[in-house]
Amino acid sequence: MSISSQSQNKVPPLLIENLVKTYGPLRALDGISLRCEPGQFIALLGPNGAGKSTLFQLLSGLFTPDSGRIEVMGNDMIHNAVPALASLGIVFQQPTLDLELSVTANLMFHAGLHGMSRALAKERIKRELDRLGLADRADSKCGQLSGGNRRRVELARGLMHDPALLLMDEPTVGLDPGSRAELMSLLHAMRKERPLAVLWATHLCEEVEDADRIIVLHKGHILRDTTPADLLSSTGKTNIEDAFLSLTGKVQDAA
Repeated sequence: MSISSQSQNKVPPLLIENLVKTYGPLRALDGISLRCEPGQFIALLGPNGAGKSTLFQLLSGLFTPDSGRIEVMGNDMIHNAVPALASLGIVFQQPTLDLELSVTANLMFHAGLHGMSRALAKERIKRELDRLGLADRADSKCGQLSGGNRRRVELARGLMHDPALLLMDEPTVGLDPGSRAELMSLLHAMRKERPLAVLWATHLCEEVEDADRIIVLHKGHILRDTTPADLLSSTGKTNIEDAFLSLTGKVQDAA
């Protein structure tokens, strides 16, 4: 369904149509399509090499697809990238904070990239740090924080410009189980406070059980786009991991 057929108040945070990306003979993404509605938490579940990172590189404007369409809040990522990117918040798999700068300095730099005034930036930084339980670490160097708290800072950075869509690219990599659970709990709680759509990429089945939808991606193809309950029903399995393995034939990597 094209964005042009939607009324303005029904424009989805994310619409992908027939997306293709190749690297030589490898079709990393082979004609995938998906639509994300406001407030939805969508888990993109796939083994390493499924195409998750390629998709996030295209969604964040780092690369362009060979063909297909990406729209963020009705803005074409290829032809109208600035407003499309302005509607995105991103937490990358690899840490991207400047560890020598304070939490506030890192966030102020990001605010400047979004053209925020200093007064608005201070207001937004305080808001997000309060929500994430980091108010007392505002002046700490990021290098002094635990891995879990660094991820919280990156989440604050991704949210402070009030995006419509939050991209989380394997955000729990390197975190201990407790920090992983805390991060997911925080994010699910935030969804009750704001109409934020979330696309969460992971290869860990335990991270997707509370998702509104699960998209199983394998070798550049979407094998399923459904609810957790329907995924179990359609595969005849009693847990997400067994359903995932029955579709992909892949053994989960160790956390």
